[in-house]
Amino acid sequence: MEEQREMLQKIVSTLASKNYEIHNFIDLLNHTIKNLQVNSSNVISELDEEFDGLYSILHEMKGSMASAIQQERMRKIQALQDQLSQCSNALESSEELLELAAQSLDIKDPVEFLKAARQIKDRVTTASAFCISLKPKVNDNMTHMMVDFTLERHILQSVKFLPVPKAPEIDLAACLVADNCITVSWRMPEEDSRIDHFLLEYRKTNCSGFPRAKDGQCWEAINYIKATEYTLSGLKFDTKYMNFRVQACNKAVAGEYSDPVTLETKAFVFGLDSTSCHLNLKVGDTYVEWVTTGGKGQEKIKGKENKSTGPQSPKRISFSRSSVRRSSRDRFAGESYTVLGQLTFYDGNSKKLLYTFRTKFTQQLLPGFMIWCGGLTLSTGLQVPSVVKMHQKSENELSGSATSLNNIA
Repeated sequence: MEEQREMLQKIVSTLASKNYEIHNFIDLLNHTIKNLQVNSSNVISELDEEFDGLYSILHEMKGSMASAIQQERMRKIQALQDQLSQCSNALESSEELLELAAQSLDIKDPVEFLKAARQIKDRVTTASAFCISLKPKVNDNMTHMMVDFTLERHILQSVKFLPVPKAPEIDLAACLVADNCITVSWRMPEEDSRIDHFLLEYRKTNCSGFPRAKDGQCWEAINYIKATEYTLSGLKFDTKYMNFRVQACNKAVAGEYSDPVTLETKAFVFGLDSTSCHLNLKVGDTYVEWVTTGGKGQEKIKGKENKSTGPQSPKRISFSRSSVRRSSRDRFAGESYTVLGQLTFYDGNSKKLLYTFRTKFTQQLLPGFMIWCGGLTLSTGLQVPSVVKMHQKSENELSGSATSLNNIA
């Protein structure tokens, strides 16, 4: 019966976990449907705006070209009317001269006839009828103002939706989390020369799996990234994970997001072990304080009570293999001399080596703090830079003595 009960409990746990996953997936689907409706409406609005803009351009072009035709017509009409007016005046003058010449033919007096003939001859020489051109200055052809939209019509008929960039693929192997910075790297499934920039979105989460619509925070965006990687700096790893997704964009349209990935933002969060500190150190959850009269719980050393009321000038002590088994606070019965194998310091930004201390030691190496006066306040989210490396070189290897950040010696 106990076996059946245990099996049933496992089944219940499995079903509960599966139901929780399905519930989250349902939330995600509902969220996706809602976004789909909103995005569809936005796309239709943008389509209307594009066509309205195209209609506006065509209407403006039609008005401009019709105005040009009207101006061309008025120019030709004006030229023909000016020519018509000149011809009418020349005709009127020519008819008057013709009538005068016909009347002169009836003059009988030779002297008067010769005089009239000379006058008519002079007038004929300067008559406008013989100076004007009898060819129209312009023609009635308007074919040069006609248009042919065959090519444009073909282009408009071939208008389709813009090619949407494909979703990028985040390269997990190339992503790096270090020194409160995250470098995200991605690639395109195939080369696309029309991509103008990328959009990177990220958000903090405590979930290691697929991003959940219900529990997830708002996405924060970094736009107009030209390269295929980006480094987020100055972060605070107050959550265990971060979600990332990338979107490729061309000049007019954005593609689908990449599959979201979750990166673990590892940070060394540690406490202080009050059992391994000097007797004059008072250790709390988030602070360390020097107390000259003795810290929390003045403890007995080797069965004898420590009656010192202030820091003494202790003896320098050495450690042997047997001392490892002694109380860790006993080592501070004298001056808390620190013994190290090798301690290397690096610049956190340039990764340049600053200095290396070397000496032999016989015990395990643990991170430590030294206080001269006053107090030292620590944050519960204190992070140890990963570029500070401590190397242990021991003549006598201690089995099972792993270096721990949870024990401060």
